[in-house]
Amino acid sequence: MPEKEIDENSIQKISLSRIRPNPKQPRKIFNVVALEELASSIKEHGIIQPVVVRQIEGGYELVAGERRLRASKLAGLKEISAVIQNFNDKQIAEIALIENLQREDLNPIEEAEAYQKLIEEFGITQEQLSVRIGKSRPSIANTIRLLSLCKEVREMIIKGRIKAGQARPLLILDKNKQIDVANLIIEKGLNARQIEKYCKEINEEKKSRKMIHNPIIKDVENRIMESIGVNVKIKGNDNKGKVEIQYYDQDDLNRIIDILMNKG
Repeated sequence: MPEKEIDENSIQKISLSRIRPNPKQPRKIFNVVALEELASSIKEHGIIQPVVVRQIEGGYELVAGERRLRASKLAGLKEISAVIQNFNDKQIAEIALIENLQREDLNPIEEAEAYQKLIEEFGITQEQLSVRIGKSRPSIANTIRLLSLCKEVREMIIKGRIKAGQARPLLILDKNKQIDVANLIIEKGLNARQIEKYCKEINEEKKSRKMIHNPIIKDVENRIMESIGVNVKIKGNDNKGKVEIQYYDQDDLNRIIDILMNKG
């Protein structure tokens, strides 16, 4: 039986089956354990804060309250308290983003995708977005830049294996190097400063390699790398130069010293 006509901003009980998900919802991943805990609370105390919906043809569309809606379904509820308001598509996208940002529910990639969507679909500038969500323009720009990382590294961020601050220095590297360094971050627990320094050294190494044409020097470099198991760079020409050996922590340095001291 259809709900009776209601005034804007009034609250009424709405069948869960008549509420469609918010297509502008930036959040893609929901913590199952947290949802189950919320469902248990709803069973005991009910919905304390109504969800927000807008009326559409054939029912309603969720504006805010995705977790409450999902948990209510888990709790076995048939209907839910809702505030019905009139919003356009742009407002819905903004509300969904702001709700998640305020609760810190989005991972960095979801946040970046939400920013990008608002900018591309609705023509909002970074400056305008900054004012509306209360974040600095550089912060928004740096978050959006994460979308330029390769898919594999973005997945690592989504899964929480590396942090956005650790991944951002990887932007100066090509795809294969991004993956290699990301795995190194996980293995060694490198901080942002160490990663930034390492990525710069990789780029400098690429430039240096373009200058080294002597196959003998390259062969020596490869043999040293195979011997001690870390990156080695030989910079210079046939007459003079320098050898740089990369290490990542004190244990790594001690291991390299032991190898070099025992050669002979």
